[in-house]
Amino acid sequence: MGAIRAQKTGARNVGLGLLALLLTLTACTPSTPPPGGSSQATGSASASSAAAPTAAVPSATASVPGDTDETGPPQTGDKVISSKIALDWSWPGPGRIFKATHENPVPLSPPPAAPLPTLAAIGAGQHPAETPPFDQLSFRFSGGFPSYEVVFVPELLADGSGLPVPLPGTGAILKVVFRGAQAHTADGTASTVKSAPAPNIGYKALTSYAPAGDFEGVLSYGIGVGRPMGTVPQTKVRVYEVEKIEQGQHLYVVAIQLDSTQWK
Repeated sequence: MGAIRAQKTGARNVGLGLLALLLTLTACTPSTPPPGGSSQATGSASASSAAAPTAAVPSATASVPGDTDETGPPQTGDKVISSKIALDWSWPGPGRIFKATHENPVPLSPPPAAPLPTLAAIGAGQHPAETPPFDQLSFRFSGGFPSYEVVFVPELLADGSGLPVPLPGTGAILKVVFRGAQAHTADGTASTVKSAPAPNIGYKALTSYAPAGDFEGVLSYGIGVGRPMGTVPQTKVRVYEVEKIEQGQHLYVVAIQLDSTQWK
């Protein structure tokens, strides 16, 4: 009799042990997510991301149209870091001056490095396959983006002296003034521009360019522009800003683009 009671007690203990083991396994197994979704925490994070504004991912092909005015052959490691349209297609004529402001610490870095964004190169290129087609003059700075102004002017005058700067064969003149920038070495004895096209470029929209000043952080250039014929008397302008690694240099590019539709 005692043996039978002990056998029943043992069986009951085994059953309780199996039940406890099943409960433990059930508690450690993750619940199956509902069909077509994920867990609640993941769903909340996705909703927050969707509500936030999404920035476009810059790329050399999508965000920088036809950047073929580079000043040398591409190298391994060249890439676009960021790009944006600073000024979309418009006519920055008198009374419609375009200004872009960039804040940089002064000096950017201790000597012997340049204290301001420094013009390293100028590039030019034609882009007939783009919509609209355009000619481009790009100013490539090291150190950072300077502030700048873009406006059509009746004539190009040299900073300081006020004397006319010739731009022969042009129908209009676009002046670009960079502020908080320089194109000379610290001692003022040499130019920092290592590569640049000939002044007489000879494109239809972009005919030529000329420096107009480099003094006390103000750097000026004039761009000779062909005058559109027919019913469109004004040449539209677009300005791109591109931060990139090019030929091993970290550059900040201000690209001035001139609509060449009238000459296509």
